[in-house]
Amino acid sequence: MKNIWTLAAIRIRMTLRNKAFLFFSLIMPMSFFFLYSSVFARGIPADVAKRMGPVISLTVMGTFWGLSATIVMWREQGILRRFRLAPLSAGDMLASSILANFALIVPTVFLELLLARVVYHVPTLGNLLSVCALSIVGIVSFGALGLIVASVTNTMQETQVINQILWFALLFFSGATFPLYWLPRAVQGVALFLPATYLVLGLQRAMVDASTLWDLRIELTSLVSWAVLAFFVASQLFRWEPEAKLPRNAKLWALATIFPFLILGIWENKYGTLRQTSAAMELSKPAAAQQSTTQH
Repeated sequence: MKNIWTLAAIRIRMTLRNKAFLFFSLIMPMSFFFLYSSVFARGIPADVAKRMGPVISLTVMGTFWGLSATIVMWREQGILRRFRLAPLSAGDMLASSILANFALIVPTVFLELLLARVVYHVPTLGNLLSVCALSIVGIVSFGALGLIVASVTNTMQETQVINQILWFALLFFSGATFPLYWLPRAVQGVALFLPATYLVLGLQRAMVDASTLWDLRIELTSLVSWAVLAFFVASQLFRWEPEAKLPRNAKLWALATIFPFLILGIWENKYGTLRQTSAAMELSKPAAAQQSTTQH
């Protein structure tokens, strides 16, 4: 455990020296926050609360990009080879990466929640325990996705291409950009197989409906299961040196980590009510509008 903490501290110091970190971990999330709150929600407190689910999700999901790129860059530059001289395991290196990622992203999430209260006067942040639990599990889960990408790619160029494809899917098919019920029926069916969909809707339910941990047990369990599977597979496929070859079935192992959401997606498409839940939250009137209707 001492090795993990030491490596995490080193990773944090190295990351803070990188100007790109400031953009991806602070400037870009804050841009999404003010865009969603001021433009999409028009500054209405109740609507800002609805948009906080997607905003926090985008902050959390973006962690996989920097994590995968950093590990591949270190491998190409021979930095990982130097770490190997120490008594470290692949698990130590990967766990320290997730821990450092967690420490760097959590402050941004709390800043977004604080600004929602102070700047946009959101009256309540819902069930904060559920919001925090989903944010923590999301950071770890999507961090594990970054580890998988880093494990199966060989060059920085290949890593960036896969990251862009994944980010496009996470951005447009999960409800993070457009509410799930706005999407065509066929696209909604595909979205129910994506981990990001459960993170976005789970955070929305925690913010808007004050859903408890028990209410969100399916979202939390599926994300935790995915994180455990992804971390295990990434530790098995981890390479210290760029010359090391991947097993032939490496990418199949990587795809197998999505198994929890394959089962969940099939069930949701046939029996679930997630689509109806998304529509109900989006179509509900803001508190101000409800008061105005009552007065008239």
